[in-house]
Amino acid sequence: MPIEENILRSIRRIIRATDLHSRRLASEHQLTTPQLLCLRLLAQERTLTPGTVAKEMYLSQATVTGILDRLEKRGLVERRRDQTDRRKVSLHLTDEGRKAVEQAPLPLQERFASRLEALSDKERDEIDRVLAKVVDLMEAHEMDAAPLIAPGDLGAPAKAAREVIDEKSS
Repeated sequence: MPIEENILRSIRRIIRATDLHSRRLASEHQLTTPQLLCLRLLAQERTLTPGTVAKEMYLSQATVTGILDRLEKRGLVERRRDQTDRRKVSLHLTDEGRKAVEQAPLPLQERFASRLEALSDKERDEIDRVLAKVVDLMEAHEMDAAPLIAPGDLGAPAKAAREVIDEKSS
């Protein structure tokens, strides 16, 4: 089998693994990857604002607002206005939100990152170099990408795909 086919198969396997993880998360926990990451961030027991969440998740303020709106609608997150400065809003997990975090699987990137950390510096550098070359070959170096492992709408169930697309455009 030509090496090009092996490489393309490997890329497709990565895409499928991401998609399957996202589908399981959506079907078993009714959460998207960005929603889960937001909940996990809020579970760290510190006061966060929507702006801080956006910065720490490498997402736009508008995208985070959409994520928070959906999480709040489901009763997983609540926004609280500061009593002295009504312009300030802090975010808090509800009991249901805390339960959702406890029951949900680790995000794919956390599992991947811990496995990556187990590799030698040389192996990590080589993976980084090779993936940078793949990005270059795919002419994708100009694309903005947060360090989240989440699919777009690649074969995801219709509801999950709509939610991911909504979060991207919010």
